[in-house]
Amino acid sequence: MCLSLPMQVVAHADPTGEVAIVERRDGEALRRDRVNMLLIGPQAIGTWVLVSLGLAREIVDDDQRALIEDALSAIQAVRGGSYEAGRHFGDLLRAPLHGDGP
Repeated sequence: MCLSLPMQVVAHADPTGEVAIVERRDGEALRRDRVNMLLIGPQAIGTWVLVSLGLAREIVDDDQRALIEDALSAIQAVRGGSYEAGRHFGDLLRAPLHGDGP
């Protein structure tokens, strides 16, 4: 199984911007990778992108990134035995149930 992670463009690895240096902080650890930007094109430094297997797949806005980070946090909590339904996936808890119409 492969997860895509939101990572921020911090530098261009070549003059064309087709390869970027991206990073994300995971607690105390800083993860830094070189990624191919072929699918989405060169991006400005500071842009958040969704990365999978060394390839930037899409640009991620702040709202999308918050949802992804929440899901990743829930996975870590499950693995660590500290998952609480009310703490994760707040967007789902606030969503109306199907069939509840005006």
